[in-house]
Amino acid sequence: MISSRGGAMPPPPNATAYYPPPRITLPSGLEILRTYSGAFICLEILFGALVWILVSATHVPLPLLQGWVMFVSVTACFTSISFLCVFLFSYRERIAIDWNRLDFIYHAGVFVCYFGTFLLQAATTSLHSHPVKYTVNFDTTRNASTTSFEKLLSEHEYNLSIAAAIFAFATTVCYGCSTTLALRRWKL
Repeated sequence: MISSRGGAMPPPPNATAYYPPPRITLPSGLEILRTYSGAFICLEILFGALVWILVSATHVPLPLLQGWVMFVSVTACFTSISFLCVFLFSYRERIAIDWNRLDFIYHAGVFVCYFGTFLLQAATTSLHSHPVKYTVNFDTTRNASTTSFEKLLSEHEYNLSIAAAIFAFATTVCYGCSTTLALRRWKL
């Protein structure tokens, strides 16, 4: 190229020298399981599956609240398994994205959803002795009915709900720790 002064212009700078590819700090293969992040992902899967099992073992007295709990626990469990498989089977080396940023965005989003899940499960558990009105034995000849009150959750379901709330809290803490570790890796 010739400049306006008549001399040759230098070539443009190489963009890769100024913008290096993102550094992925999580290892591939079984080495991922030896890191704190890998351990937290395994705990997220385990505790999330326990929340899922415990909530589904009840008769789900409040479908609006516990429907969200089930949705988040099932979705997070399967996406965490997929996320772990990406690192276990070295797919991260074949897919060119910023895995540190994706790790942070994923864990931060699931942390927020699981925090809401924990609150809804704890709210469901706190309503265990709330009386639910049932009308039984309506006698049409005397125009009388017998009304009985039952608890929202039986004792067995109450115990399952307490366990689900505890494991939802533990899963929330695991996702919070993973979010913190992912932020540290991303901002290195």
